[in-house]
This record gives sequence, C-alpha cells and structure tokens, in this order.
Amino acid sequence: MAFTRVCSLDDIWEGEMESFEVDGQEILIVCLDGGDVRAYQGVCPHQDIPLIEGTLDGTRLVCRAHQWVFDATSGVGINPGNCRLAEYPVRVDGDEVFVDTAGITPLFAAS
Repeated sequence: MAFTRVCSLDDIWEGEMESFEVDGQEILIVCLDGGDVRAYQGVCPHQDIPLIEGTLDGTRLVCRAHQWVFDATSGVGINPGNCRLAEYPVRVDGDEVFVDTAGITPLFAAS
C-alpha cells in the first residue's frame, strides 16, 4: 500500500467533511462523531456531483443535487439502496491523515 498524506486532523473536525485531490482523484474525508476518519470517492455515483456540496448529518451523507443518501460509516447507499461509494484505506499517524488510492476507482450508478 502506498499511503499519501492528505491533511491534518486540524483540517477536519468531528462531524465534518472536507474534499481533497489525491493522486488525481477527488477524495472526501469524513470525520465521524467519535473521531473515526473515513475516505470515500468525492463525487456522487449518480451524476458526478461533488459530495462536499452536500451535507453530513451524523452518519448520513446527503448529495445536494438529488438527495441521494449514503451511510457515512460504510459508504453504502441508503436511498437508493442499490449503490455505494468507493472507500479508500485510511491511516491516521499522530495528527496526520493518509489515504491509499491504489487500485480503487470511483463507482457510478446506472441511473
């Protein structure tokens, strides 16, 4: 695995999300309540809308365009339930957040 430094924990607080470009891919870093950090594709699988323009409400990530909803703890689609976000491995070392993008590409829905 080839982890790339993305940000510091000071850049993303609990209950917040931030978008970063990593290895040519838009990555959404989510810091869940409790401090667990996740990394997902930064665009909605529906119509390629930046997810940073949406909202994070606890464990629900909502795209602004068509209100598609994803579980922020797993990337699994809630509404609709037949889609998901690509998830990237995350490593937190001290205050630094690292992500590995190798072999992972964003997922897109049929409609």
